[in-house]
Amino acid sequence: MQFRTILTLIGLAGALAAPLAGAQSASDAVLLEMSQAYRKGDTARLTSLLPETRGHVLAPWAAYWALSARLQTASADEVAAFFSQYRGTYQEDRLRNDWLLLLGQRRDWAAYAGVANEFRMNDDREVRCYTLAMEHILAKVDSADEVKTQWYAQKDAGDGCTLAAQSHLAAGLLSEADVWRKARLTTEARQLTSTRRVVDLVAPDAAAALNEALKQSERFLLKRTPSSQRQTQELAVLALIRWAESNPANAAQVLQQRWSQHLSSAQRAWAWGAIGKQAAQKLSEDAPGYFSQAKPTGMSDDHLAWRARAALRQHKWNDALDAINAMSADAASDSTWTYWRARAMLQPERSETEHTQARQALQDLASVRGFYPMLALEELGQPIDPPAAPAPLTTLEKERARSNPGLQRALAAIALGLRSEGVKEWNYTTNLHSPGGMTDRELLAAADLACQHSVWDRCINTSERTRSVIDLVQRFPMPHRQAVVERSEAIGLDPAYVYGLIRQESRFIMDARSVVGASGLMQVMPATARWTAKKIGLTDFKTHQLHDRDTNIAIGTGYLKLVLDDFAGSMPLAAAAYNAGPGRPRAWRGQAGNPSLEAAIWAENIPFNETRDYVKKVLANTTVYAAMITGQTQSLKSRLGLIGPREISTPDNRELP
Repeated sequence: MQFRTILTLIGLAGALAAPLAGAQSASDAVLLEMSQAYRKGDTARLTSLLPETRGHVLAPWAAYWALSARLQTASADEVAAFFSQYRGTYQEDRLRNDWLLLLGQRRDWAAYAGVANEFRMNDDREVRCYTLAMEHILAKVDSADEVKTQWYAQKDAGDGCTLAAQSHLAAGLLSEADVWRKARLTTEARQLTSTRRVVDLVAPDAAAALNEALKQSERFLLKRTPSSQRQTQELAVLALIRWAESNPANAAQVLQQRWSQHLSSAQRAWAWGAIGKQAAQKLSEDAPGYFSQAKPTGMSDDHLAWRARAALRQHKWNDALDAINAMSADAASDSTWTYWRARAMLQPERSETEHTQARQALQDLASVRGFYPMLALEELGQPIDPPAAPAPLTTLEKERARSNPGLQRALAAIALGLRSEGVKEWNYTTNLHSPGGMTDRELLAAADLACQHSVWDRCINTSERTRSVIDLVQRFPMPHRQAVVERSEAIGLDPAYVYGLIRQESRFIMDARSVVGASGLMQVMPATARWTAKKIGLTDFKTHQLHDRDTNIAIGTGYLKLVLDDFAGSMPLAAAAYNAGPGRPRAWRGQAGNPSLEAAIWAENIPFNETRDYVKKVLANTTVYAAMITGQTQSLKSRLGLIGPREISTPDNRELP
């Protein structure tokens, strides 16, 4: 076909498509208005607008909003009709989730039983707990073990899990000790309203004493007469948990001198675990001593994790191993503890049998899939090299992804600015538990589709879920490559480090905005941006410019460079500073005279869960990007280095925000 003919056909296609695009635009506006009405709970507006969305690719969302907003007053027939009309869609299962929660709250078990079996996501702990409660109430099914698992996993104490626990407690299938354990967990999570609700199940007359234990813990522990009576013992443990948050040393002293002999061994172990955890999070050298006051078998997995971290910080490998060995099977199987358990077993004083077992554990863990799998590779002396790429996707595989209705709706929602809805539908569609759950090849095709539409977060997250193959190009994309590389190299930053940080900060979402106000690719806070703009000579900067790609990259890399220089080129410290502010990692690096730590131990002891995870992921990302950019074998350990107190001759840059 001649070039001129092709241009003519393209022009005709554009002319024919113009009216359709205009109609679609008007329909899009209705969808956006409905999304706003749903957030405001404006049921009348939703009902009036719904007919205008017929035929739109996102019509199932419009129907979901209209019915979900008035679900409290909807009839069972209306709900059943929705299920039938939208069968197999995310919206059907989402409404089923909402409806089950409502029926559970109403204790309408007959209706609940008729709906629950078709719930596909099974990702709502409250719904699962309502199901367990229903099964026990209607058929006396003993689900005590799962009830405890679900209830303990909740940070708070939701209605469904509390109901399931209450019904099993009344039948003698849960004990008072089980309930008090939940009270300790909610107290450690600082969910005090939930603690009161939990304690009410076994000690409804203890409200005043409980309030004193939670709100005036020091007074409770010093003024109350210690007793071996169960209620007093348990309240004392809760008070010790609370006091340890602010002053673990004082809590330890009053436990040792006043309460220890009146508590059971299990209660003492929990109290020492809570005190030790708080001391470890404050990086206190006393933490291992607190933990040593009780057997690790009486502590929670969270306590044991901090017991292991505190031991690693002081190179007490046997104590770290004891803590990891005492963890539940699920907790100990995490790559973090698989790696450190192997490292502890590789110490010279351990047996050759243990050395062999440790090397096998590292071999099973080793890959490029994350921080500890990469460290396992290096511990075994193996290179961190990009794995072989999977076979290219076929045209048919790509077409099947492109024509998938759920993926189509997800992309349409994201393109319209309904990112939350789009992400939820995308995740549902690609999840193994949804209808037509995806194989590795299908996941690669879905990830490729997201990449083609520059929906980088779904591209990355979907590709990361493959089990037998790894496509690094999908998992570690490099959009805006020229802008990132040129700016990084111009100011002396490693482009791989910048990419590693952006991947963790925003997943390359241009309009990303955090709950605290950080914006753009590099998630820069407005105040930090204004300060940095002045430092790098960016005149007339306005904070709205953070949504401009090049401005965001200029300010983000400029700030990162200043932070990296302040921490003498330490990538782990600079990453921690970028996430949590420079003041915190200055404190976390230890006092003058303390020995240096390998950075993996230092990172594992970061008190903030988010920052600890962030630092490890940024450094792992950086290592993979460096391998992809340079084509050369890389070392994560060399990027980590050692971390210790700052040299007196190099004072902090206290200007850094």
